Amino acid sequence: MSYIDESLSAGEKVEGLFRLHWTAWLWVWLWVLLAIPTLGLTLFVALYVYLQLKYQERGVTNKRVILKKGIIGRKTEEMKLTSIETVEIEQGVFGRLLGFGTVKITGRGVSDFLFTGIDDPMAVKRTIESIGNPIE
Repeated sequence: MSYIDESLSAGEKVEGLFRLHWTAWLWVWLWVLLAIPTLGLTLFVALYVYLQLKYQERGVTNKRVILKKGIIGRKTEEMKLTSIETVEIEQGVFGRLLGFGTVKITGRGVSDFLFTGIDDPMAVKRTIESIGNPIE
């Protein structure tokens, strides 16, 4: 039941209800048509970023640190543990509050190695340092 029907007083009756012409809805459909490609592009970019993050592998073995990127093509970076000079942590305010950060590994004669967006970077640093410099 419409508002007009509900708000009738005693003895009052509706003589006519009027609809909007289809052109009044034109702006709505124009915005919908503009939103479809924008939404499609947004979803495509989001899927691309998701897949890039999903197919990254970061890890440490007893001999080297490894970073692999790529879905179809592959890019790997590796550094021998014996080549590591420093392991640093970079965390902003949100990183400290939420427990994530960047682990920066610097080696001899090798460019810096970055693990970005890592969960619990302090544990990663301790793991790399304990394997690289085992206590005997």
